[in-house]
Amino acid sequence: MTSRRIVAPALVTVIENGELRETRDRLVIEEPLEIRAHGPGQVGQAVAITMRTPGNDFALAVGFLSSEGLLASSGGLESVAYCTEGSEEQQYNIVTVRTRLDFVPPQRERVFLSSSSCGICGKAALEDVVVSADRLADGPTITAATVLSLPALLRGAQPIFDETGALHAAALFSADGELLVSREDVGRHNAVDKVIGERILDASISLPSILAVSGRVSFEIMQKAAVAGIPVVVAISAPTSLAVEVAREMGQTLIGFVRDERATVYAGAERIVGGL
Repeated sequence: MTSRRIVAPALVTVIENGELRETRDRLVIEEPLEIRAHGPGQVGQAVAITMRTPGNDFALAVGFLSSEGLLASSGGLESVAYCTEGSEEQQYNIVTVRTRLDFVPPQRERVFLSSSSCGICGKAALEDVVVSADRLADGPTITAATVLSLPALLRGAQPIFDETGALHAAALFSADGELLVSREDVGRHNAVDKVIGERILDASISLPSILAVSGRVSFEIMQKAAVAGIPVVVAISAPTSLAVEVAREMGQTLIGFVRDERATVYAGAERIVGGL
């Protein structure tokens, strides 16, 4: 798998103290990724097109299909590879996932169209984003101190953000706050898919208890966590009303506004010990 450039130089003009001056800056790269899938003997079909930061593309594709319930329904992962047909310019912007059994496409014949700002954009109806997942079992318990430590740990795992200031981050943690895997992306939902996909691809990563995200929590992020079996979601910013509804329905713990030694628990407070 090739290494992709994810930051590009740029000449910009800065306004400072009423003066204009030219300087050099660094911009994060944003490119489309087409995700294709097929089973044995099937022709690959386009399932999603998402705007993403290049890198960890295999994990992104696997995480997306898993979060949408399309990987499990097709018997699991057989292989994942770049499609190198066509122009050289685009050969690393198409990933093909092969499933063990016949690939079961979405119920409606359409391509998921995801922008970098919202993973739900382009889906035909709300029913298309509801993926079946079992309600999570009770536990584990997590200390308040662990919850409050996560923003600093997540922030420390954002090297490209330090360069560009333009990326979201997601990370998986154990119940005691050990960082298992972290990823950055221009899209917050992509960052989540990347860490979930990495967990599927790398069996050495322990089963996570916590998903931490750098921005707000939407319905889709809670859905992705539920399908992945992650009981606790922690965010630096706020959740939406539907995210809270999903958390309560699925038996998840949802914590927002984790900053300045404070946090707000919107659902599943029974998993938190020590008080917030």
